[in-house]
Amino acid sequence: MPTQLTLQAPTALPPEEVPNYLQTLWGEGLEGSDGATTFTLVVYEASWLQQHLIRTGRADGPLTGLLERELIEAAKQAVTELGLPLSTAVMDQRLAWELGQQPGHHEAQDLRGQFVEGAISAHKPRRLITLAPTLDEGQPLETLVAAYCPLPDEGAGGTACGDVVVLRGGRGSLQQSLDLVHPLICPDLPCWVWWNSSLDEAPELLEALAPPSRRLVVDSSLGHPRRCIDLLVRCIEAGQAVNDLNWLRLRTWRESLAMVFDPPSRRTALEHVVQLDIDVEGDHPLKGLLLAAWIADRLGWHLVESYIIPGNGDGDGIGAAFERTDGAAVQLRLMPVPVGSPKIHPGALVGLRLICAPQGRPPLCVILCSESGGCMRLEAGGMASMELAEDVVPLPNESEEMELARLLAGGHDSTNPLLAAAASIAARLLPA
Repeated sequence: MPTQLTLQAPTALPPEEVPNYLQTLWGEGLEGSDGATTFTLVVYEASWLQQHLIRTGRADGPLTGLLERELIEAAKQAVTELGLPLSTAVMDQRLAWELGQQPGHHEAQDLRGQFVEGAISAHKPRRLITLAPTLDEGQPLETLVAAYCPLPDEGAGGTACGDVVVLRGGRGSLQQSLDLVHPLICPDLPCWVWWNSSLDEAPELLEALAPPSRRLVVDSSLGHPRRCIDLLVRCIEAGQAVNDLNWLRLRTWRESLAMVFDPPSRRTALEHVVQLDIDVEGDHPLKGLLLAAWIADRLGWHLVESYIIPGNGDGDGIGAAFERTDGAAVQLRLMPVPVGSPKIHPGALVGLRLICAPQGRPPLCVILCSESGGCMRLEAGGMASMELAEDVVPLPNESEEMELARLLAGGHDSTNPLLAAAASIAARLLPA
């Protein structure tokens, strides 16, 4: 019986030798092992924030690409030190850019892509290919290869092995390495491409790595809102299977809202919504727009117009007018609000208020918020005359890797139809 390996020490190879080495590895080194017949996972792992935090001495190595607690705390402290707005999220690309202007030459071991995260390895990818761009744009391409065979649980059946390929270097060298990457992707297995960075970055590389035949995972909170939503819509219209981690983080909000209207006495009130208010952290409105778009799609509202609402120091808001199925008007107001302790991702939801005016009954006001303090602003303004339903939404505390593992478990060879409908409406809600 062959030895069942966890991750072996990666082997550094000249790029041109990688394909032949993998053939030899599976033909001889792992002969007798059951190679996984699952999928290929390609990851663009930029980790600019962690690279700069390490370089400036604000965080310790090694460089892993994982958002661990110590890294999050170091990033929040850097927001204050650099004089950025307190609403700046940990993953806001402006924080990484400001850190990039600071001096520092600390170094740490780069382990991006060299270990298969447990939640992902549980799904036994046949091949995990990681593109790891470095701060040094002139760094030449380095390639590393390793095999892994997860040890089966006690009493479980046989294991399935896979391999890991890491390509590390400046973005220019990674762009030039695509002729190496494409042959490593098995045409007979599904391929997932996880763009774990800003969608503003390296658009040509993203397009080359993720043609419509491959399943794409992005985070629409990372990048300029217009670029993010346009890319989502374009990929969906091309028939590509697209998964948005920013959309997945709305799951608890959508579930909480559905539960509020689950009692029969409230269900009919949904037919009489007259106002929708959404508060978000900072100036990235896309998560709030996706939630508003989902509500509009589910209730059959027709978008009449959208417009900018001038802000009062916290950034501009977005207003919109909808028409219900009975012809009545619904007003949307999405506003950025100041926060003292921002979340990890830009544009996190602070609160939602939905006002319904059913005929012959007192108005109903539903308020959901991420924490009890966030409800106070939405409680203002004539609530005394309304039936009030208020709840704090339990926010998920899962890493991107856990969310990705959930996607891998579900297959998802097509775009979620709820996301497809919401993205189209959100694109029209975002003013030019």
